[in-house]
Order: sequence, then structure tokens, then C-alpha cells
Amino acid sequence: MTKNMVYAFHKGNAQMKALLGGKGANLAEMTSVGLQVPPGFTITTEACKVFFQNGNSLPDELAPQIKSAMRQLEAAKGQFFGDPSNPLLVSVRSGSVTSMPGMMDTILNLGLNDQTVRGLADSTGDERFAFDCYRRLIQMFGNVVLGIESVYFERSIKQLKKSLGVTQDQEITSEGWKQLVTDYKRLTLKETGHDFPQNVDEQLNMAVEAVFKSWHNPRAQFYRNIHRISDDQGTAVNVQCMVFGNKGTDCGTGVVFTRDPSTGENVLYGEYLMNAQGEDVVAGVRTPKNIQELKGEAPELYRELDLICRQLENHYKDMQDIEFTVEHGKLYVLQTRNGKRNALAAVKIAVDLVREGTLNKEEALQRVEVSHLDQLLHRGIDESSIPIVLTTGLPASPGAAVGQVVFDADTASEWEKVGKQVLLARPETTPEDIHGVIASNGVLTGRGGMTSHAAVVARGMGKPCVCGCEDIVFDLGNKFMLIGDQTISEGDWLTLDGASGRIMKGVVPLKEATVTDDLMQMLSWADEIKTMQVYANADNPEDAQIAREFGAQGIGLCRTEHMFFAPERLVVMQELILSDTPEQREAALNRLLPMQQSDFEGIFQNMTGFPVTIRLLDPPLHEFLPNLKELQQQLFTAETEEGKARLAQLIRKVNSLHESNPMLGHRGCRLGIVFPEIYEMQVEAIFHAAAVSTAQGFEVIPEIMIPLVGHANELKVMRELVVSTAEKVLGPAYKNGIRYRVGTMIEVPRAALTAREIAGYADFFSFGSNDLTQMTFGYSRDDAEGKFLGHYLDRKLLADNPFQVLDADGVGQLIGMAVTSGRSVKPALKTGLCGEHGGDKDSIFFCHRIGLNYVSCSPYRIPMARIAAAQAAIEQKNRGLAKNQAM
Repeated sequence: MTKNMVYAFHKGNAQMKALLGGKGANLAEMTSVGLQVPPGFTITTEACKVFFQNGNSLPDELAPQIKSAMRQLEAAKGQFFGDPSNPLLVSVRSGSVTSMPGMMDTILNLGLNDQTVRGLADSTGDERFAFDCYRRLIQMFGNVVLGIESVYFERSIKQLKKSLGVTQDQEITSEGWKQLVTDYKRLTLKETGHDFPQNVDEQLNMAVEAVFKSWHNPRAQFYRNIHRISDDQGTAVNVQCMVFGNKGTDCGTGVVFTRDPSTGENVLYGEYLMNAQGEDVVAGVRTPKNIQELKGEAPELYRELDLICRQLENHYKDMQDIEFTVEHGKLYVLQTRNGKRNALAAVKIAVDLVREGTLNKEEALQRVEVSHLDQLLHRGIDESSIPIVLTTGLPASPGAAVGQVVFDADTASEWEKVGKQVLLARPETTPEDIHGVIASNGVLTGRGGMTSHAAVVARGMGKPCVCGCEDIVFDLGNKFMLIGDQTISEGDWLTLDGASGRIMKGVVPLKEATVTDDLMQMLSWADEIKTMQVYANADNPEDAQIAREFGAQGIGLCRTEHMFFAPERLVVMQELILSDTPEQREAALNRLLPMQQSDFEGIFQNMTGFPVTIRLLDPPLHEFLPNLKELQQQLFTAETEEGKARLAQLIRKVNSLHESNPMLGHRGCRLGIVFPEIYEMQVEAIFHAAAVSTAQGFEVIPEIMIPLVGHANELKVMRELVVSTAEKVLGPAYKNGIRYRVGTMIEVPRAALTAREIAGYADFFSFGSNDLTQMTFGYSRDDAEGKFLGHYLDRKLLADNPFQVLDADGVGQLIGMAVTSGRSVKPALKTGLCGEHGGDKDSIFFCHRIGLNYVSCSPYRIPMARIAAAQAAIEQKNRGLAKNQAM
């Protein structure tokens, strides 16, 4: 039986997204609820997959299904594909399962040729309109299907305008468009060796093939890599009857969001152009009008649009991004999808939809993209300074950014790789510029509106963006732009404010953002729902205070070595390492102890009532000494004998501490076993701080972590040291309520494999996922990310960077095994994860699934982790409900 690869819009629905793609499923859904949608059909993602399996060849069974679907469109419209007197024209658009705005290709006005263009002119009575449509088809088809660089077409239309003495497309006459069609056809023959295809069925097949191929174009691949979208999804193709917004002054086209995607305000937000086609709006070729102006220009049309927007938002229970066309006063909906928004708007919209009764709390939490929440910490302009404002454009994406201006995406990417801060400035951006947008702190364009490509992509990534600065004159060849009488050359510093649209000269001071009431509401809902706690990685009292402000329920990792890097402490630490006698070592430790105790007191007091997990010294001692090459250079230039003697001593010590592989060398608990006095000093500082803080009325819950344990005997020895030191320091106070735990960081594969034995001496397991990933893969993180890991990701040898997203199959299996083994000995064993993965959504979901008690992350990622933990709990609940319903 032949598989159905083509679905008419009225045969599909929103639940068929995996097969019809997001656009096709929504077109089908809108058709089913009775909206005015131009008829059409969708070629499925399955056909796309077969296309690639066949070596970029359309399946044999597809052609007759497309032909049958076209006959149905002809019957519905009373027009005929390829008919010289009454031609049917269609658009061919991509439609991926996961929204990828601007990343793949579209072709409009397909079905025009030298004969049908005359039929279109006769049937509409508008020759100018017909040839305008024809030149658009040749340009889109030539670029998307035939691979002709768009610059050649743009050059031709510029030459035409110059010869006619006009500046706007609307000023070009029918004779001008005819001339441009001739020029475009000549260009097509020159660049491809073939005439522009006149057979409309050939046009359609070639267009479908091209849209399928666009799934693997560089910008689409780059976008999928950034947003973790599977290559296996494929794209659907939507073939839809054309409606025209460029037939006259009672025609138009636009894009409208049902709410403001930058602020979340419940107002229509978008832009439109009269007498234009849709590509004119989104491509930024002309700067469009604000959708609110439509209220005065065509009030009945605005009311109808507003009604449709509310209907679609209520139907999908989310903010919608809607494309529409008006043909002789009749409003058509061409597409709807859940609108891209920044984090500020996402949180406000979700909270408002709960207040309006559209969503419940769980649904609202699922509407927030966790990775975007750090946008809420975007900086803004410090208004107390008086910046030099060069110009003002459209505030397309909030936040403020400072950087050196560059004028092309490749330069932006290259400069960012060497550590420069850059701003990308372009007349307008295209999807090919996406790698430059990623690399830049912010984006500035001379043309385009707030729904242009630059605005949509920047907003989705949380990048500040200012669009439509039409008084900027770009000279890309010479790499400068003119703003009024100011010349801004490549490398000059600018500041842009995506909230106000201002472009400012030089480096303007920025200020940090504040957490909104809507986010606080969302976080309170998350805390009600999540079952896994969220701790912070904090190494000093200041970080502990910030962590509490962001809602941390404890400290999961306090790295004590970070307390030694302040200059006045580093000197004492180096004295300790350089000690030649026990007496010298004890003197240095006695000086370090009050320093550590002071920090611990501040941390305990800022985290009163919450557990504080303190990792004893982990790195090898040589990391506290200067670099050997630097010391040798200093010795060469030293002027005093005393200075030379000290430097020579340092060099000898660095050489004596040198290790072939420091990561696997004398560090962690191995250091504490060989030099127990170091760990004893740290434990004394912890318990002295605990006693002082308790006496002052603070509730202290210390948890002492022994790092890098790989054998149960290591933890046994270290636990004995901690317990004996606690008894010595605390005395009777220990009996009066200071609770403490001793546990270990599982970061060596052997520790995970022998967790049953290690659990006998542990009150908790904390999984150090950074080192555990390094040791499990056999990758040095610094070397891997700098040398081969990017190549692995590009070739899809790895789905994700394992240092950003926890490797569930390998590293995760070790963690799960250790949890199960440890709890078989101690059912109440506390377990958590404290590596960088503790702030990553996918990793948090994994930690929830295997039953960890907490994750720990940097203070500024705590809001994200809290919401991700709630989403994980909701997912587990929904999975259980679905399973019960299926039984």
C-alpha cells in the first residue's frame, strides 16, 4: 500500500506536527476552525526523510500525490496551474517540526512563466502587478533553487531604479518590471547555462526539492546546533494558493504578535505594509508601519485582525506569531505559530495567562524556556551618565551591549574567538549572518522593523538589537558607516540600548537588571511543584548572600582553594608550600586558619538554617605557585640578591612539585592523607566558625566533603580526621546541637563502581560531574574544547558538548549506579550534583529522574535551575498519567 505523503489542509490537525511540521499542522488546525486560510496541502516530513535516503531524489510515489492535490486546489479556486488565461499560482514554503524562523527557504508566485504572466495581467487588469510578481518569482527561484547569488539580482534592480530615476519599488512602471524580467532571465542563463524553466510542473518539483535541501543549508544546521534540534526531524513543504498583498492600495501584508514579545504586554505588536508581499516585511527591504497605525488607516480591518488574534491565542493557549495578507480588503491568515519571545516577556505572558484563567501553574511553568531566563539579568544603560546619542532606531530586543563595531558576520565570529567584544552592524541581516549574531554582544541594522530577521533572531537569543536606523549610511567595502557627521569605522566602540533604540558613542556604563515580580511569582510556583532542591556553588560570604537572594536552599559546593587566591592569602599559602620544617608549616597554617574561619563564619551566617557543603583542598599544591617560565623570567631580571634567592627557591619547589599529569596526581584526598595537617587546619576553621556562629544564634549545618576519593579506605581515614577534629574543637557544643555530615565527591569512575563500600563511611555523595566527565571520557576539558571537541560536534559524533550537557548514557550511568549502590547500604543517603551541569536543563531533568536530592549551580543560574527542577517534576507526573491512561 502506498504511503500517504501529501495531506490537504482540511485533512490534518495540530496533533500531526511531527508529520506535517509546525506550519502545516497549524494551517490544518486553522482551516478546521473556520479561519480564512488560502487552500493548500502539506508534503510530509516522511517524504523529506525518504528524499535524503534516495540521494536527494523525490520518492516515485510523491509525484502522482502532488498532481492529485494540485487538481483539488484548481477545483477549489477555479483556476488552473499553468493555464495561460486563468493561472493558479502557489507559494512553496518550508515547515520544520521545531520553529526555525528564517533558516530555510520560501518561493512565492510559483506557476508564472512567459504565458501565464499575460493571463495574470489580463485577469487582474494590472500588467504592472503581474510582471512585478514574475520578477519576484525569478529572483526567489533563481536564488533558492538555482543557487544564483542574490547580490546579482539586487544589482540589476538598483541599476533599473537608477536608470528610471526612482528610489522605491512602487515607483517602477510595468515597462520597468518587464525590462527587469528580461534582465533576470538573461542573468539566469548566464549563471546556470539554462533558461528559466517555463514548465510549471518542473518549477514545482524543483522548488520542493530545493526546500527539502534547505534543511541542510549551513544556517539551518548552525541554528539546530545552537538550539539542540535533531537533524532527524526533517522539514515538511507547504504548497498554498497565493493571495496577493501587492495588488493595490486596498491590499497589504503583515506580521502580528498577539502580545508584545519584548515586554509581554497584552497588546497587538507587529508591522504591516500596504501594497506589498510578505517577504518585503520580514526581509527588511522596506521599513514597515507599526500595526497600531492600521487602527487609523483601516479600522474595520484592524478589528477583524484583533478578533482573529484573540481567537488563535485562546485556541493555542499561548502568544501567537501570525502572518496575514489582505487582498482587496479581504483578510487571509497565512500562518500562526507560538511566538518567539525574550525571557522577560515569556515570564510575564505565562503569569498573565494564569491570572486570566487560560493556563494553570504547571502549564505556565512549561511555557518558559529555561535557557533564556538569564536574559532577565540583562544589563541596561546607567542613566546617571550622559551618553552621546548618535541616533535612535527601533527597540527590537531589550538589553544593553557594548562592543567594537564590525560590519560582517565572519569578522564578528573571528574577533569573538580571540576574546574581543563585538557589535554587528549591517544594512540588514539575513539568515546567513546567524553565526555573526551569535558571536556579537548586540546587533544594529539600518533597515527592517521589529519583526525583521535581525529582530526575531536576536530576541530569541536574548541579544540586544536595534533595527531600522535609516539615517545610517553604510560603506561596507571600506568598513565604515556614517551617522550624521560622525564616521564610525570598524573597531570603534559603540553602546546600543535595545530597550530604547539608542545608539551611543563609546563605552557607556551599564547597570545590572533586577528580578521582576512576575519572575518571583513564577519561582514561587516552581518551589511549590519541584521535589529536588537547588543549591549554589559559592566560595565566599558575598556569593552565599547572592545565592540566598536567588532562592538557594543551601550551598552544594564551597571550593576552599578559592579562599587562598587573594594576594595577602596567597603569600601565606606559598609560605606553607615552601616550608622545609614542620614548625614552618605549622606557623603558616596558624596564619591561614583565622582567614578561613572568617570566611566560613560569613557563609554560615548568610546561609543560616541551610546546609553548607565545604570541599576540602582539592587542587595540587603547584597551582598556588607562579608559572615556571614567569619565575625564570623574573629571576633573570631580579635586581637584589634577596629577590634572586627567593625566586630560586620558588623555582626549585615548582620543579619538585611538577607532575606529568596533575589532574591524576597529588591532589584531593591524596594531599590530605600525605599532609593531614592541611586538612586538619581546614576542619578546625570550619568547626570554630560553626561554634561562633551558633553562639550568635545562627543555625549552622556544615557538610564536609572529601574530594577525589577512589577507594573506601581513603574516605575512612579522612572521616576519622574530621570526627576527631570536631570532637576536639566543639567539645560539649557538639552534644548541644551542631549537626554535621561527612561525605565525598564522586568524581573518579572507581568511586562510582565501588559506591557500596564507600557509602559505609559517607553521609552524602556529591557528584563532581566536571571531573567525572573528564575521567570517564578520557578528555582533558581544556584540550578537548580547544582542539577536537568542536570537530566532534560538527560531525555529530557527539550530540552535545558533554561538559555542558551531562552524558546520560555514560557518565549518567555511573551516577545512577552509585546512587543505587550507596542507598542499598544507606537508604537515606543524601545525593546531589555540583558540577557545571547543575544549571543545565537537560542535566537537571536527568538528576530528577534518578532521584538525586539536589543540584548545585552558580548563584546566577539558580532561578533557571528552580524552574527546570519544577519542569522535571511536571514531566514525570505527566509521563505517569500518560502511562496510566494507556494501561
